[in-house]
Amino acid sequence: MTCGGGEGSGQKAGGGEVDGHSGGGGEGDVETHLGGEDEGQTSPAAMDVVSDLDGEGMAKESELGTEPEVGMEFESREAIYDFYKAYGKRLGFPIRTRSTTKDKRGREIVSVVLECSRAGHRGSQSKNQLKPQPSMQIGCGARLRAHVIYSGLWQISKVCLQHSHPMSPTKARLFRCHRRMTHGMARKLAINEAAGIRLNKSFTAAVVEAGGYDQLPFIEKDCRNYIDKVRQLRLGSGDAIAIQGFFAKMQDQCPGFFFVIDLDEESRLRNVFWADNRSRYAYKEFGDVITFDTTYLTNRYDMPFAPFVGVNHHGQSLLMGCGLVSNEDTQTFVWLFKAWLECMDGIAPMGIITDQDRAMQNAIAIVFPNSKHRWCLWHIMKKVPEKLGGDAHKDEILNVIHDCIYDSQYTQEFEEKWFDMVQRYDEFVCT
Repeated sequence: MTCGGGEGSGQKAGGGEVDGHSGGGGEGDVETHLGGEDEGQTSPAAMDVVSDLDGEGMAKESELGTEPEVGMEFESREAIYDFYKAYGKRLGFPIRTRSTTKDKRGREIVSVVLECSRAGHRGSQSKNQLKPQPSMQIGCGARLRAHVIYSGLWQISKVCLQHSHPMSPTKARLFRCHRRMTHGMARKLAINEAAGIRLNKSFTAAVVEAGGYDQLPFIEKDCRNYIDKVRQLRLGSGDAIAIQGFFAKMQDQCPGFFFVIDLDEESRLRNVFWADNRSRYAYKEFGDVITFDTTYLTNRYDMPFAPFVGVNHHGQSLLMGCGLVSNEDTQTFVWLFKAWLECMDGIAPMGIITDQDRAMQNAIAIVFPNSKHRWCLWHIMKKVPEKLGGDAHKDEILNVIHDCIYDSQYTQEFEEKWFDMVQRYDEFVCT
């Protein structure tokens, strides 16, 4: 057994950021395709959220409980991938395709390198060096290399099983490469969406039907990505013009009215942001901390509605800008945050509260590097039952957590209760 990849695997891929071609590989291998985004980080549009349930290309059942070894043979490249993915799920790490190499004619793929998704290093895009953007890539060297042999089968030629990080077998199902959406669930989502049933209700029903969060092969974010993918965003022939006309009219009536519209090359509404004078004035007075949420949906175009909300000295909510976005990825949130920041004369908030969306977190680090980012308590408490799974102590721990959060009047009291809870349930909480 040897550690490290062979030819083509030593290229500096920079994790999932590189997608290119380079000449030279092994003998007869002239084209190497470095892997793009791995299965843990692919965008919703590129992700095949509905898996092939027929099992074509799956590894043999007898192989799923074994470790990768040099000399193991498989019927196809897909079978090797499925085998390594099953191995990763059992141990508790995500995988991705690092690179593939084609033959000298550039037609057939003749070798592949698979690796742990925590391989490589990704530089932070955050402007604040004291608060770098988090990354799961820490330079892990676990990988395997396989190539086609004379019989047409695929054979593992090099393998390294050593990881530089702890494994998480109990959380393996949360890695995207280990998640899949069934055809049945996809159909239910589409039907419920057409009937106007909210996505969170559809997901809750799926959880109950499956017998718990830990029994589902997908999470709520996968459902939202699927709906975003199939949702029709194309406007009618005059709708985009009508929106621009309406906003222009608002500017005539209220000179402080601000708006930005983003259309693609096919006149589809991608993103729109607007704020009136009242919102801009409210931010100047009460804009020290704002909340940002995308859990609302419009009825007609099913585009996520994204309000910026603050609180005045009476505890009343104040609307400080609104957005409609085509999807919920980092690029879209960066666009929206920059539009809002421009509207507010470039003055960033001292703090911003959001849900635990990674794309949103990345965008905040880019646009608001000096703002304190905190997670919304409501969203945290909503996810606690899912994180606890189906353990026998689940209800007891939930009661203790609620007591710590809602019945503590002082910081010291909360810290003491939380410390006691961790000590009491240390074995369960930390696994």
